[in-house]
Amino acid sequence: MSEPDTGTNAARIAHSYKQLKEDFVSNLSGGSVIEVAHVCAVAPVVTLLWSVLQSRQYFFKPYTPLAFVIDYLLNVGALLLSVTLYSSSPILLSILLLTAAAFVYAVPPSSSSKKKQVKPPTATSNAKSASSSSPSSSQGLSALSTKPFLTNYRGNMMVVTCICILAVDFRLFPRRFAKVETWGTSLMDMGVGSFVYSAGIVASRPLLKERAEGKTTPLGTRLIRSFRHSLPLLALGIVRLLSVKGLDYAEHVTEYGVHWNFFFTLGFLPPFVALFQSALAVVPSYAGLAVLLSVGYQIILETTGLKAWILVGVRDSLLSMNREGICSFWGYLAIFLAGQDMGMVVLPRSLGDSSKTSAKVLLTKMGTWAAAWTALYFLATDFRYGAGLSVSRRLANLPYMLWVVAFNQGLLFAFAVVDAMFFPQFYSAGDARAEKEAYETATSRVLKAYNRNGLAVFLLANLLTGLVNMTVPTLHVGGLATMGILVAYMGAVTGVAVGLDAWNVTIKL
Repeated sequence: MSEPDTGTNAARIAHSYKQLKEDFVSNLSGGSVIEVAHVCAVAPVVTLLWSVLQSRQYFFKPYTPLAFVIDYLLNVGALLLSVTLYSSSPILLSILLLTAAAFVYAVPPSSSSKKKQVKPPTATSNAKSASSSSPSSSQGLSALSTKPFLTNYRGNMMVVTCICILAVDFRLFPRRFAKVETWGTSLMDMGVGSFVYSAGIVASRPLLKERAEGKTTPLGTRLIRSFRHSLPLLALGIVRLLSVKGLDYAEHVTEYGVHWNFFFTLGFLPPFVALFQSALAVVPSYAGLAVLLSVGYQIILETTGLKAWILVGVRDSLLSMNREGICSFWGYLAIFLAGQDMGMVVLPRSLGDSSKTSAKVLLTKMGTWAAAWTALYFLATDFRYGAGLSVSRRLANLPYMLWVVAFNQGLLFAFAVVDAMFFPQFYSAGDARAEKEAYETATSRVLKAYNRNGLAVFLLANLLTGLVNMTVPTLHVGGLATMGILVAYMGAVTGVAVGLDAWNVTIKL
């Protein structure tokens, strides 16, 4: 009789611990928008410090083991500190980083670093290069460019995402940073929206190529291509669903529903984006489409019983069991479209302009868009001068969409300012080789690896998160052990990402 009793007790303990973990991430109300901004501001500050080290001391070229360690400590370690040990004082962390940047900037460049620095090409050298280049090299500078600040932005977004998906299971990670239950804002609520927004930015590249070549792809062809992109993500969604149910893994049902998960949301975006692209003939702006879609969705929420059904409806059918994921999809689609609109701004190059003119025009456009989206968010949420609506990631409503877009546009603008300040030579490159060298100089190897292999990194982070949760009682782990686990976990993820990049293997999201 002892063996069955032992087995029963073990099963009871396992069930109670699973319930404890589910309760740990349930019924949360989040924190303030300002606090989320303070935490995320650490990322561009770190990039500023990295840029000072590179532009003044050429510290990361050649990329030695010491350079990799410093690169990891700055672009991964500092962000890890911002959501753990410095979670209550992110401004202090930013001040410490800015102080270090000021100190490094005050130190005169060494003679060896001066020899390694890349001099920006002059107008004369550009003209000579253009006149003497072969047809193939003259075509090297295409209508689109891969700008360093976009890599830094997307790389930082992936780093924070990977940190949070495991850190949220430990008590050291503040509960106000975890996803809210229904109403409110938090760091992880911003993270999931930022993931979609950044995907929208890079998704505009094929569209810009078509425009540059004067081509128009029929709707049927666009749909076929979009389904090809969707299939791997939908397959991953099915795998995650089966693994979560099969392993009896702790899950938060009100996040997406009983069966739905974030991979399904990502997987269904491409075909719907292809459909909405046809609407550009009527509304010639992705930003306009995003606003119209989100406003229409909000009107339906407010004037019908949809909002009540999503929040408190009975789960008695496949549709109702997954209502959060299905209905919030429209909000994420609007965020994706807004990201595409910004991609139309930041991806094209300004051929024929000087470096200062090119950077100034780009920064002006980005700053204007950031201000416009911020104003819209204010009008949607302010109780005195606006509509007084509350943010809900669970609904992915209009305020949530505007918050995500405004926040990311402001963050992207901050990275662009740092880029223009310390690496103006990128914008004055006269040929593809010079531009590539300027890009490599201005970009962290760690962040480039995270950006280039987003899908592989995200999958690995999810697998390691599941492994840790299945082998470690995360709720009972102390602060020091938590930091040790998180540092080792991010070290493994970063090592794989940099390794894939070094072997020139690309698995994009």
